[in-house]
Amino acid sequence: MSASIRPADPCGAPAPVLSISPVVLPIPGRAVDLEMRISAPATGSDLPIVLLSHGQGFSHHLSSLNGYAPLVDHWAAHGFVVIQPTHLSSTTLELPPETPGAPMYWRSRAEDMTHILDRLDLIEAAVPHLRGRLDRSRIAVAGHSMGGHTASLLLGARLTDPLDGAVASLAEPRIKAGVLLAAPGRGGDALTGFIAEHYPFLLTTDFSGMTTPALVVAGDQDASTHLTVRGPEWHADPYTLSPGRTSLLTLFGAEHGLGGISGYDVAETTDEHPERVAAVQELTWAYLRTELYPGDPAWRTACDRLAAGPDPLGRVESKEADRLPAIGD
Repeated sequence: MSASIRPADPCGAPAPVLSISPVVLPIPGRAVDLEMRISAPATGSDLPIVLLSHGQGFSHHLSSLNGYAPLVDHWAAHGFVVIQPTHLSSTTLELPPETPGAPMYWRSRAEDMTHILDRLDLIEAAVPHLRGRLDRSRIAVAGHSMGGHTASLLLGARLTDPLDGAVASLAEPRIKAGVLLAAPGRGGDALTGFIAEHYPFLLTTDFSGMTTPALVVAGDQDASTHLTVRGPEWHADPYTLSPGRTSLLTLFGAEHGLGGISGYDVAETTDEHPERVAAVQELTWAYLRTELYPGDPAWRTACDRLAAGPDPLGRVESKEADRLPAIGD
């Protein structure tokens, strides 16, 4: 086991967690009602919120409100309310292929998160244990793989809708920070021919408007040859190409599952590594903690721990936001 990240909980003593599902929101015009899992510490008030967008993957239920327990359990045990919607792309819904937006429902995915924020009062009423405990000024988004694409749109990334040629801007100003886990990079000639043909919305991904602070997490062995011809560096594009104040966590030896974040003992995880998952748990929590509570030392402490010892699990690099030209420059 690496000495840089240890299983003894560096984020403090975990609290008991209550998890409730499904919490159902009727959304006019949506193919089906929006179902969510909500996980929260059993006690505490003024709790920050993380919206978590699932990926696709091979397993039936991981791409739904039932996935990503290693992250959800950790974040909720350390003070966050985690809201997990089942997006229309989930195979659990078995929607007809002719459903508008199929198969990836890229726009609906981002809109799900805005619907949730618009209806926090209804969510609190449906989950009385949450009533009066949410801090609506401290909201973050996180997403893995396709969920990372969803999160990037909410943070300010844009694309051109292949159906009508209009630029889609789905940035959500109520979201103050984000975590992109093995997210897709730029489009164009970086994509495989199959992806360019069958998922053309990815062709025009543009990170130049992604100004909300974000942590990008990428594995240095995540070649994703079914998606890109550029190799693992493609997943760092949201860091490299965005103008915002961002950080990049590169995990050594990690593939697309980042050690196993999508679920406990998941067969599709090709790089199972409990210590790597522990590192992702700690560093993502610490990043969000410091971004949502400026001055909190959690992020600096976690970065120092990662770098300590002879065999670190990864490295962190950061950049400040690009300066916009002032009038008269």
